[in-house]
Amino acid sequence: MQQIYTYGSYLKNKFDVKIYKVGINISGFTCPNIDGTVAKGGCTFCENDSFSASTDAVQALKGFHLNLNSVENPFLDKQLQQLEYQFNAISKRQKREYGAQKFLVYFQSFTNTYAPFETLKALYQKALSFENVVGLSIGTRSDSITQETLEYLSELSETKEIWIEFGIQSVYDETLVRINRGHDSANVKEWIIKSKKAGLNVCGHLIFGLPSETQEMMLETSKAAYEWGIDSVKYHPLYVVKRTALANEFTRGEFTPISEEEYLDVLVKSIQMKPQNVSVQRVTAGIDDDSLLAPSWCRNKNLQIKNINKVLKPLGLKY
Repeated sequence: MQQIYTYGSYLKNKFDVKIYKVGINISGFTCPNIDGTVAKGGCTFCENDSFSASTDAVQALKGFHLNLNSVENPFLDKQLQQLEYQFNAISKRQKREYGAQKFLVYFQSFTNTYAPFETLKALYQKALSFENVVGLSIGTRSDSITQETLEYLSELSETKEIWIEFGIQSVYDETLVRINRGHDSANVKEWIIKSKKAGLNVCGHLIFGLPSETQEMMLETSKAAYEWGIDSVKYHPLYVVKRTALANEFTRGEFTPISEEEYLDVLVKSIQMKPQNVSVQRVTAGIDDDSLLAPSWCRNKNLQIKNINKVLKPLGLKY
């Protein structure tokens, strides 16, 4: 049985120790698709409040948001404190429970290049100063990064492990309009290629089951992402949570979520066409609380992984 090339395997091979990603949420960060710069309301599947943390430091900055044109950041010191507090708490638990030895600081929630350059530089430098941190992984949108930030990350990549994660979702512009994405596919392609030329590692996020998309369209998105040169991939099924525009569509009968059988089929085909050098960071997603409306199979992550391995087994593969 052949193990699919995972991100964990990539890190273990490169550093020869257990590397864990420490997910960080910095208050004051938002999204141009939420603040009205390119659109309002966010993507139709995005429940904006789900990104809100409950720490006192985060609540203290409630209502404060940065963007690329912000001229000052009076709360930078508080953001740096949040970063240190979260890193210390999470990395300590990862050491204790999983035997983690070194870390990547993962700027996860919202759009983590969507702020003035000096703010980004301060946060990134602070993150890299922590003990046993080997690099950064930065989640963002392709319409929310500047050439200046890209060049700075390129400099960091000469000595550190630097990843940038882009939400590709679909290469079909009609789908991107339908989900209120706020940018087109050409924009994603442009910045993935720019990031690769700058020497960065790129992870692409793909969503299967977007409204009106056929399996052929989903696989075409996978094919394009691979051709653009991504180094790693996260596969997600589209699920519906409360308090989203997609929830309203679902309630009105205008959207039918992908079935588990359909998802497994497209996932396996996408994995089979994946270049060997592209690592896999995620094969599914879901949420196990009362905010999930559909599909119900997205509730149990362990069962999802079990079923994924069940369909991979006849192909001599396992995750």
